Amino acid sequence: MFIDSHCHLNMLAQVEGGLSSVLEQAKNNAVEHILCISIDKQSCTEVLSIVDDNDNLTASVGIHPNVDQNEVFTVDELINLAQHKKVIAIGETGLDYFRSEGDLQWQRDRFSTHIEAAKKLKKPLIIHTREAREDTMDMLEQQNAEQAGGIIHCFTENWETAKRALDIGFYISLSGIVTFKNAKELQDVAKKLPLDRVLIETDAPYLAPVPHRGKTNKPAYVKHVAEFIADLRGDSIENIAQATTANFHRLFPTTH
Repeated sequence: MFIDSHCHLNMLAQVEGGLSSVLEQAKNNAVEHILCISIDKQSCTEVLSIVDDNDNLTASVGIHPNVDQNEVFTVDELINLAQHKKVIAIGETGLDYFRSEGDLQWQRDRFSTHIEAAKKLKKPLIIHTREAREDTMDMLEQQNAEQAGGIIHCFTENWETAKRALDIGFYISLSGIVTFKNAKELQDVAKKLPLDRVLIETDAPYLAPVPHRGKTNKPAYVKHVAEFIADLRGDSIENIAQATTANFHRLFPTTH
């Protein structure tokens, strides 16, 4: 059985057959649980509505670093949203210097708000970082984010960054990117990661793994990520599935 630790189900409502089809395909491909990620205020509402109706879905609440700087949650607003029984994480949050330009102090301020809320809630953080690895890790370390724990999602960084994340108790989530031919550095990192700290994800509808690269991604495809990691590490698909599932439940004990 697999767990998709990062998916934007609200963005898949328009695919053929709708969400019911997406969820049925996931079930038929041994996906037992999906964590549905919010990226802004509207998606928080959409995601919470979706997970309310499905036993094997949980949610995060937060604002993605590239969302307009005027869209903010206060710490108290995040804490109130996280009282929903299906909310198990805060995010997706972090820093992205690739898509945003200029003085990005507003990104760092918003990131700090999410870290503070997660610490107060004792709920893990879902971290997005792109071309901001040093600042991202510095903020997590300096603000004692290990008190909340969390995931570096869709990991594409180097081993040094992975080690810093592991050292503060974070988990590393691998997406379909690990299956891409040009992802050699990431594949080397994936071989080194301790198996008890690895998660798998789709980031659907984005970043479909080989052999579906370029198509709309779906939670059902998370098995391809697991299969690739198994081959890469010389392990069995059964062991990767078992380990990544156990890791998810360890990080999010209420899902077990």
